[in-house]
Amino acid sequence: MFLKSCLLLFFTLWEFRCLTIPKNQTILAVKTAKNRFTIQYKNYTIKQKEAVIGKAKFTDNINSTGWGYLEIRTMLLTKDVDQAYAAGFLEGVLTADLIYSHWYNSMKGYCTDRPNICKNLTDFMNTNKYWILSQFIKPDPFWYQVSLFYKQLDGLHDGYMRGKSPHTPDLSWDDLFWLNAMDDLGDISEALNTSGVDDKVLGSGSCSALIKLLPGNKDLLMSHVTWAGYESMLRIQKRYSLRYRKSHTSSKLIHGFDMSFSSYPGVIQSGDDFYLMSSGLATMETTIDNYNKSLWSNVKPVGQVLEFVRAMVANRLADSPAEWTDTFKLYNSGTYNNQWMIVNYAAFQPGNALPDKNVLHVLEQMPGYVVHEDLTGHLINQTYWASYNIPYFPSVFNMSGYSDLVQRYGTWFSYSDTPRARIFARDHVNIHCDQCMWHLMRSNDFKNDPESRCDCSPPYSAENAISARCDLNPANGTYPIPAMGHRSHGATDVKITTSKLFQRLEFKAVSGPTLGINNSLGPFCWSKSDYANVNHQDQPDCFEFEQVLHQWSL
Repeated sequence: MFLKSCLLLFFTLWEFRCLTIPKNQTILAVKTAKNRFTIQYKNYTIKQKEAVIGKAKFTDNINSTGWGYLEIRTMLLTKDVDQAYAAGFLEGVLTADLIYSHWYNSMKGYCTDRPNICKNLTDFMNTNKYWILSQFIKPDPFWYQVSLFYKQLDGLHDGYMRGKSPHTPDLSWDDLFWLNAMDDLGDISEALNTSGVDDKVLGSGSCSALIKLLPGNKDLLMSHVTWAGYESMLRIQKRYSLRYRKSHTSSKLIHGFDMSFSSYPGVIQSGDDFYLMSSGLATMETTIDNYNKSLWSNVKPVGQVLEFVRAMVANRLADSPAEWTDTFKLYNSGTYNNQWMIVNYAAFQPGNALPDKNVLHVLEQMPGYVVHEDLTGHLINQTYWASYNIPYFPSVFNMSGYSDLVQRYGTWFSYSDTPRARIFARDHVNIHCDQCMWHLMRSNDFKNDPESRCDCSPPYSAENAISARCDLNPANGTYPIPAMGHRSHGATDVKITTSKLFQRLEFKAVSGPTLGINNSLGPFCWSKSDYANVNHQDQPDCFEFEQVLHQWSL
């Protein structure tokens, strides 16, 4: 087996030769005496005035497990800016053709489909970018980490351009930045939309999440299910071990220097937002949409940092849930608004009573507003915390328009009586092990589960489950809420970690839509669906994969 993309070994500014390397080969990013980055094999002999900045390994098992696996490790005694660039460069070279496929599936045509919005959207993104670049001279840790994130994007773009196959089209730096910002773009478009046209599907779910304290405090389990359009199912699990300092003037290593997460080609953050960190923290979220159009006036291109950047900065700097929330809420963009859960595995000891605080914090964001609270007591009393795209905090629930939606559409938009809330409340008591958790998080029995019923025709919806399968809703059905209908949308994975797996930054995962209870729903296959015209370049045809536990090796 060989990688699709070659590795480029540069000898001069003009001359190079193409190396096809065996699958699973570890490669190095080397900085030469002329400050030029090159790629070499792991057994490369270091020459005088050359320095190895980082190493990376990519395993492409997408057709056998549904996942690729990427590991990047940079060297402590090198400059942070070189580490950041090298990390992006290595990733770009190793995954270049997959990066294009994910961009093609998810972003191609984004602006041609929105001609009335995209000129203003482009202006917004450029103004925001140049304002952020102007802040890098500030000495504080927040802006230092933002600058390293942007430097990693620089490396990613250069690595992509040098690693892609000859037939693979060029992508610009902005193409890759927009790919990373994809979830923020939808909200920015809404904030800029003066035509009154709304691209979003009303009530569309975006992820299910569960934190479960087992009986006798035997374990603390954490699971996340991504809900997305099926065009997004080109997946890579990643581990970044980047030895950044806290700031320009600090010699102290950041707390979250080592993290693993589920992700996508060309995306240098999770996108799902499921992270395990060397700080002892684990973070995840589910999206809460803003239905109050008056709040969009708080979204501005100057003075704000997009959500995905702030999440990575908080992941790297924080060593406690409170520090994570305090960092994340800085420069709130009000875009990609979510309910975040921050779990402190460092405070958990199996079999011992939980501390009464600092194990679980929950944060919710809206344009111009962030609220967070220590909810460790809730976890102790209820033994679980569930998240399903409905705001928990009454202030957020009311200001974002959910109370109005309850009046119009009923309990489907309520916090306690929406179908997933009721399913979690009913079934979490059956969780006694990680496989029990797996069973619940992958569950969908929409034709038989009374919680999946609705005032629809037929009288149920595959949206009303912990793992949605909207492709199975009849195209000729009638549904009071558009999200309940027939769509190329649903649960596209499951991830689960335990306190023991967390120590190794490992998690069990499966890729693709759920097969349902006892495989009753069957696998999703592009060739057998009515969505064959949806872009899905380089994806498997059928998603019938088993759960896998990848063990990191670098």
